[in-house]
Amino acid sequence: MQQNEIMLKLIRNADIYAPAPLGVGHLLIGGEQIVYAGAELPAVDASLLSETIDLEGAPLIPGLIDCHVHVTGGGGEDGFSTQAPSVPLSCFTRHGVSSVVGLLGTDDETRSTANLLARTRALREEGLSAWCWTGGYHLPPTTLTGSVRKDIVNIDCIIGLGELAISDHRSSQPSFDELARLASEVHVAGLLSRKAGVVHLHLGDGKRGLELLRRLLRETELPPRVFHPTHVNRTKELFEEACALSLQNVVIDVTAFPVEEGDNAWSAADAWERYHESAGPPSGLTISSDGGGCLPVFDDNGEMVKMDFATSAGLPDTLRELLARGHGLEQVLPSMTINVARLLKLKGKGQLAAGADADLVCLDQEHRVRHVMARGRWMVQDQSAVVQGLFDD
Repeated sequence: MQQNEIMLKLIRNADIYAPAPLGVGHLLIGGEQIVYAGAELPAVDASLLSETIDLEGAPLIPGLIDCHVHVTGGGGEDGFSTQAPSVPLSCFTRHGVSSVVGLLGTDDETRSTANLLARTRALREEGLSAWCWTGGYHLPPTTLTGSVRKDIVNIDCIIGLGELAISDHRSSQPSFDELARLASEVHVAGLLSRKAGVVHLHLGDGKRGLELLRRLLRETELPPRVFHPTHVNRTKELFEEACALSLQNVVIDVTAFPVEEGDNAWSAADAWERYHESAGPPSGLTISSDGGGCLPVFDDNGEMVKMDFATSAGLPDTLRELLARGHGLEQVLPSMTINVARLLKLKGKGQLAAGADADLVCLDQEHRVRHVMARGRWMVQDQSAVVQGLFDD
C-alpha cells in the first residue's frame, strides 16, 4: 500500500444520509474505513490529510449494494452466441455500486462456480467489495467442493446458494423435499461460518408462484430469513404473494428491469411504492439489478422471442424515479443499502458511520451519481471512472 493511500481524506459539508438523514456534516476517511461522521468539523493536522473535498451541501449516501449480478455474464438462452461477457468494474462503479454479490443463472453448465469465484476475486483485486452465491438455476447445484454446505463454510467469498430457479420452465422443477434439504444445508452452513446462509430463489412466471416457499415455512422449522425470493415483481400476482410472505419475515427482492406499458409486471419503483402501501416491514424489501444478465421474453412454447440485457444502472435509475415521485432519500435508500447488508451479513456495509467501510456516493442536484468511493478509494469523480479494470473500455 502506498503512503498516500493510508493518509486521511476529509469530506466537508455533505448532506449526509446514513441512510437516516443526519443533515450537513463531515466525514473523515482513514484507509478503507470511515473514522468520523458528524456535524462538527474534526480537528485534524493538515499534514495527515491527503485530500480535502467540499461537497457544498450535496447529498452523500452509502455505496449501493447489488445482490444479484451476473459478474461472469448471463444469457445463453438462445445459443452460445447469446452468452453475455463478464461485467467490467466501471459498469458497477459508474452507477454507484460499491458492493456486489455474483451468481450463475440459466447457464450453470458452461459457466462454473470456479469461474464465478475467480471473477468475484478479480473484482476484489480491482477495489470493489464482492461475494458470490454457489449453485445456479438447477439441481444438483454446481459447486466447487461437491457440496453446497462445504462451499459456504470453507470458501471465503461464498455466502449462500443462488439463484436456484422455481416456478420457471428453465428450472429443474425441484420437489418440496429437495428444496427443504438444500435449504437446511445452507442454513447450517451459515450458522457454522457466521455467514448469511441464505437461499436466493429465482422466481419465474409459472402459475405455482411461491407455493413451495409457503409450504417450507409451514411444514419445516427453517427460519424465514433463510429464503430470499427475487424477481417477485415480474408479475403482479406474484408480487401480491411476495408481499404476503414479507409479513412472515421473508425478505423479498424486486428487480430493477424495464417494464413496458401494458405488461403484467411492476417496475421496481412501482413495486417499492406498493410494498410500502401494503404496510410491509421496512426492512423486508431489497432491490437488485440482475446486472450482466439477459432479460428474455418467451412465448407459450418456451421459445425466446426477445432479449435485452440488464445493468446495475437499474438501481440509481429506480432511486431517481422514486425521488421524482416525492419520496425521501431516507425512505428509498434502505432497500439498496442497509436492508441488503443486514440480510446478507455484510459487516460494515450499507451505512455511513464511524467504523463502517468507506463506501459512499455523492449525488448531484438531479440525484445522478457524481462521485463514488469504494473501500476508501475514489472510483468515479465527476461522473468519470478514474479507476478502471484491465478490460474496461
